[in-house]
Amino acid sequence: MTDTPEPLFDTHAHIISPDLHAYPPGTAGRARPVDAYAAPDLIADMAASGVVAACAVQRFHYYGNDNSYAIDSARAFPDRLLPVIMVDAADPQAPAKLRALAGRQPIGGLRFANPTRQLLDTSWMMAPPVMTLWEAAAELGLPVAIIFFENHLSYNLPALGFVAERFPDLPIVIDHMGMPCGPVGYLKFLNDSKPMPFPGPPDYAIPQALKDLRRHRNVHFKLTGINLEYLDHFTIDAAAFLRRFVDEFGSERVMCGTDIGQTKGPYARIVTALRRSLAQLDTKERADILFNAANRIYGAGLAR
Repeated sequence: MTDTPEPLFDTHAHIISPDLHAYPPGTAGRARPVDAYAAPDLIADMAASGVVAACAVQRFHYYGNDNSYAIDSARAFPDRLLPVIMVDAADPQAPAKLRALAGRQPIGGLRFANPTRQLLDTSWMMAPPVMTLWEAAAELGLPVAIIFFENHLSYNLPALGFVAERFPDLPIVIDHMGMPCGPVGYLKFLNDSKPMPFPGPPDYAIPQALKDLRRHRNVHFKLTGINLEYLDHFTIDAAAFLRRFVDEFGSERVMCGTDIGQTKGPYARIVTALRRSLAQLDTKERADILFNAANRIYGAGLAR
């Protein structure tokens, strides 16, 4: 037996600079300030928790499309951090801007998010100008992470199948496993005259639209601290849920991320919860989710 933890690749860490002058928040960030969580703090927490690498994922609702802090932090820790950036997908110049940015420094990946949670359509992810941004990501070999909120899932997941088929060699990573996501406080809205998002066995609310993505082998799923918060809120066994999810999609398509910077820390608490959620998986399955899948998708961008 060894006390050395299995290596973990954190695919979802939000870092927030304490220096508001050097890295000012966007309009939304100024309206709803968040606690700072600096890159050196993340690096120290990673070292203490057996986390070997992390994606510094742009916190859109704080920084908007200004990726400066994620990029500068990854430049300062090139063997530990990769920036996963966001650009204005509706901007006709976005593909050129992405190519120029990727030509100046290593980029771990691109992230798409609906800029308006109440906008109930698919244009934000697949309008003709946006498809040219997908094309640029595929050309550059940049994995694309995409986030869906609960009220988007029923129609955005099928739309993603179209995109995945259009770019079969492009890794696509669905944040928060394509399950309900957002702060736990969001549950009050969900629970008003609506069924619980996370009923238990046998299917744990895994939607059919998500299952329909099985045939697209380039689609992957990111287990995060948000998922564990939701499961805990509904007193659903996270380990049983993960066992069911892996049976459905395979461990080689699942990776994990703390969501630190949004999910309440401390960091070690989230990492411990992620490891515990894999209790019903075998050694290979655990290694796939903790490290192998993420390293295959993102690892080539690290300075090693």
